[in-house]
Amino acid sequence: MSDLRAEMLDMGRRARAAAAALAQASADRRTAALTALAQGLTRAAPVILDANARDVAAARAAGLSEALIDRLALNPARVEGMTQAVAAIAAVPDPLGVELARWTPANGLDIARVRTPIGVLGVIYESRPNVTADAAALSLRSGNAAILRCGSDCLQSSLAIADVIRDALAAADLPADAVQVIATPDRDAVGHLLNGLEGTVDLLIPRGGKSLVARVQAEAKAPVLGHLEGLCHTYLHPSADLDVARRVVLNAKMRRVSVCGATETLLVDRAGAERLLPPVAADLIAAGCELRGDPPARALVPAMTEAVETDWTTEYLAPILSVRVVDDLDAAVDHIRRYGSGHTEAIITTDPEAAERFTTAVDSAIVLVNASTQFADGGEFGFGGEIGISTSRLHARGPVGAEQLTTYKYVVHGQGQTRPG
Repeated sequence: MSDLRAEMLDMGRRARAAAAALAQASADRRTAALTALAQGLTRAAPVILDANARDVAAARAAGLSEALIDRLALNPARVEGMTQAVAAIAAVPDPLGVELARWTPANGLDIARVRTPIGVLGVIYESRPNVTADAAALSLRSGNAAILRCGSDCLQSSLAIADVIRDALAAADLPADAVQVIATPDRDAVGHLLNGLEGTVDLLIPRGGKSLVARVQAEAKAPVLGHLEGLCHTYLHPSADLDVARRVVLNAKMRRVSVCGATETLLVDRAGAERLLPPVAADLIAAGCELRGDPPARALVPAMTEAVETDWTTEYLAPILSVRVVDDLDAAVDHIRRYGSGHTEAIITTDPEAAERFTTAVDSAIVLVNASTQFADGGEFGFGGEIGISTSRLHARGPVGAEQLTTYKYVVHGQGQTRPG
């Protein structure tokens, strides 16, 4: 057995033991750990920022794109954002032990469905060091142990955050192994984690690009909660209010271009294109966005470059937006079904019937009416934070917060009943 495999198997065994202890720990103790984590991140901000500066310098030397560096980079405001996210998760009602349903069938048994932890989570992610804090906090709130594997590009930042996590666990008298960060950049560690560490990993959660998610889904020996790329669309219905359309589309694309909820394709109804598209496009161009359009879109906005087929399937994560003029709402839905990733879509309209048709027909995890796709975020949904946006159709869908990281069991009370032969 290789040293790395032995090390990873030991992490799995320790995580399994920690998960059992966490499941029995009180909500107050887990809240205390989260509070200590939030406070610790504030105190350790200079150390975290110094580690992050080393990661960013190495990323630039390696030639990473500015979009990826934006995901990687921390500053005082982003560290404070991590702190606030952990504090918000600490304030979320504890999901464990919640009775989801209770009934008594004809046999007289008292049956309750009760929320419980999943067990051990294996979280694999790229670039974003804040995921280390978010994943730790959500795992603790939901009573799960976690093994975290970050990308090598954010390893120093994540290890600095891991030190704070360990201190927070100790302060709440919780097992140090409740959250473990894989410290080696060796890519073989991912393979061992995907194998499930001899059954000690209950759920794998990939958060990253298409290639990472595809590898996890193809190789995993444990269940996977998928977080695919964000090929998000905004559709301008002919009835759209122009001011709303301009404000929402600009935010949906340009607030932060590197997030998975950023709109990547703008669909404009032909009946409203002449009124809506030129002013919306002018705002985007003024903000530094490159537009790539089909012929009808380019006829209305000559500054656009020509869109090609791959533009409809590209998650740019950059100030680039593809634009297509569609015949009607049904054509917009058809485009989303063909090219979308099932993440987040929006319609801008003043027509309630059109809004209902769109929300019914579009089968994505999140469907918005008259709001920016950048609201695809667990914090904005009131979850305190998220481990990602699930595009799966089973177990959890959309923003995955603490409640979505639980399962349930049946607790049955009887009065001596036996089942008739």
